[in-house]
Amino acid sequence: MNNSVILPFWVVVLLCAFAGLWFLQHFLLPSARWFIRRRANNLIDEVNNKLALRIPSFKLTRREVLIDRLVYHDRVMDVVDELAKERDLPREALVRDVQTYAREIVPAFNAIIYFKAAYWVAKRLVHALYRVRLGFADDKALAELSDNSSVVFVMNHRSNMDYILATYLAAERTALSYAVGEWARIWPLQQLIRAMGGYFVRRDSGDPLYRRVLEVYVQMAADGGVPQAIFPEGKLSRDGVLGPAKLGLLGYLVRGFDPNTQRDIVFIPVGINYDRVLEDRSLLRYAKKLPRRGIGYTAAKSVSFLGKNLWQALTGQRYRYGYACVNFGEPVSLKQWISEQHPSESELPYLTDVSPLADNLMQRIGGITPVLPVAVVATIFARSPDTSRNELALKSEVFNLLQALEQAGYRTYIPRSDRDYAVTVGVRMLTLRHILIEKDGEFSVNKNELPLLEYYSNSIKHLVDTLPN
Repeated sequence: MNNSVILPFWVVVLLCAFAGLWFLQHFLLPSARWFIRRRANNLIDEVNNKLALRIPSFKLTRREVLIDRLVYHDRVMDVVDELAKERDLPREALVRDVQTYAREIVPAFNAIIYFKAAYWVAKRLVHALYRVRLGFADDKALAELSDNSSVVFVMNHRSNMDYILATYLAAERTALSYAVGEWARIWPLQQLIRAMGGYFVRRDSGDPLYRRVLEVYVQMAADGGVPQAIFPEGKLSRDGVLGPAKLGLLGYLVRGFDPNTQRDIVFIPVGINYDRVLEDRSLLRYAKKLPRRGIGYTAAKSVSFLGKNLWQALTGQRYRYGYACVNFGEPVSLKQWISEQHPSESELPYLTDVSPLADNLMQRIGGITPVLPVAVVATIFARSPDTSRNELALKSEVFNLLQALEQAGYRTYIPRSDRDYAVTVGVRMLTLRHILIEKDGEFSVNKNELPLLEYYSNSIKHLVDTLPN
């Protein structure tokens, strides 16, 4: 029993490695998973006591379970069978495509990442860039919604900051699930988006199989009570004008909805506006169909941008990018909306044409678009870009426009409740960017920047156009 056993060094290393792996697999990893799961469950219990809309069980279901449920959903399998016959393809090959699509779409929500990391980053980022304001939110109406309601936030799309701003401002009310374009499918951004409950969408895909998988997932999430956020316009506004609704995701949500059942879909209109949109010049280039800038130009502009902001900070001239404001509108029950369209029918019909609903929601979004200082000042100058104005004349026109907008019932945001200061903020932002030029106490439009001036006036054009002349 006391004899020594001599082993080669590589065998000892191999045995130690196997022992380490066993220890890791059977002790460390289970302990770490238990600890993280416990923290996540405690966090979910904590935030559910604070949120107006609780986190539904569907959102907390394991991703693999949701993927299997989606892949073998009856409606997905129906399309697989049809395409297998139509295209003379093996059914197994189409099922593999479905699995690929499902893994691409289904998120992997993580409460710790959403409510700790993402919220922390979003809060600091938006406050570093903007003076953030929540103009209006009907929290009482949100809290009174039935547990059988699937809540969908519908919002205008002005900037990629919309995702971050809405996530931050809605975090005390609910955990939103976004549809995100393919542009974000890069490491590690796509992992972060999935952990936040977002799902990826191939916006221009014409594959009927992919469209059915996406449609079924959206409906599964809605039936599971997942609060979703969609941009009915489908893309960023290129010229600042509030665009018409597209019927993609909105159509998926309401297609097949039975208004005679207990579950309802409730839409929350959301209006977003900024004193400065970070992508404004790039969006205008898209609108004019100009060629994209090269990497060298982009890098030079980025360095110039950072240098300019640093100089403004050192000289006390940096005022962030003005105000970013969000308004949450009155909830719209889909059941109630359908009943109002068919008041004389005892049994409500299925919604076959989504266009009237989409138009109504866009009107509601437009009606609560925040009216901010830059938009108002830009509107005054865009009306007559050849006319210069002194400060007194400009204030008189701005005050008259604000009064008309308020009398029409639109939501204006007046910083510090001081209209004089609102004019100062609007003029300052536009002069710092050389959109307006000041000379001898007179303000005039820089003709080279007229498209940019019109871009910001367009953000409230749909409101101004409704005012009496």
